Amino acid sequence: MTMYSRPPRHLRAAAHAELVSLVVLLSNLSTVHLKPVSSLMGPAHGCAYLFVVITTWRLGAATTAAKVLAVVPGAGGLLALRRIDRPGAVRHEAGRTAAS
Repeated sequence: MTMYSRPPRHLRAAAHAELVSLVVLLSNLSTVHLKPVSSLMGPAHGCAYLFVVITTWRLGAATTAAKVLAVVPGAGGLLALRRIDRPGAVRHEAGRTAAS
């Protein structure tokens, strides 16, 4: 029996924040380049990126592919979530302990 669990909510929120902050940074850079927007969104993007990477690497259900995808800046968090959210990709040991 394989148990299926969804990724934590905070990982999902951080992955979306990472992508949104990158879009805001790039659109600011390509249009008016306001310094306050850059100084606010730059650290926000960096924190969201680090949070996604560290949380994915510490998540026991994450496969190696999900951990590698989490390192990709911008959309890596959402790609890792997609990989973790697949029912066949989640690693749980419940099947082995129940059969013993």
